[in-house]
Amino acid sequence: MPLEITGKLILASASPRRSELLQQLGLVFEVRPPRVDETPLSGEAPKEYVLRLAEAKARAVSAEAPTAWVLAADTIVAISGRILGKPGSFAEAVDMLTTLSGREHEVFTGFCVSRADRDILIREAVGSAVLFKEVAPDERDWYAASPEPYDKAGGYAVQGIGGFLVREIRGSCSNVVGLPLCEVVAALKSLGAIRFFSGESDGYRR
Repeated sequence: MPLEITGKLILASASPRRSELLQQLGLVFEVRPPRVDETPLSGEAPKEYVLRLAEAKARAVSAEAPTAWVLAADTIVAISGRILGKPGSFAEAVDMLTTLSGREHEVFTGFCVSRADRDILIREAVGSAVLFKEVAPDERDWYAASPEPYDKAGGYAVQGIGGFLVREIRGSCSNVVGLPLCEVVAALKSLGAIRFFSGESDGYRR
């Protein structure tokens, strides 16, 4: 049964994983990824980085659609103070997987909900701890040769083939995929953007 949306909802992200997570809730939304410089600032902490990018993405889309609810997010993998983005080559994927092998790392997702015509903007960062198995060189190279790592922060997808690399997750599992649903739904509900409706609903009301 779909959630009731109290206006237009825009997902300010091109991530298919975030779209899939929202679709599982029955939400009707538009996808409108913004262009934002994602270069980390010097000395920027991982949590502050994802919060800044999520806010920048939400503001960019809200400026174009001020009467819509805008949800933006950014996810990164961090280990020993190093931020791991998306690998751009086989060598980078191998390096990331080697770094993560047998160690625990953190996945941070910053998300932001905004609505410009009501001067609403809230943001939150959620962290999850992920423990990798000891990844053998043949396993590492095999996975790095697949197409999966190259649009994923940290070079792996826990919801895909890369799930075989993960021994344990502490915290939100959906956060590791790319959107902490528990916190996002709570934020949308608290703002009045969504309602849990037990009767017939078309999923969209003005």
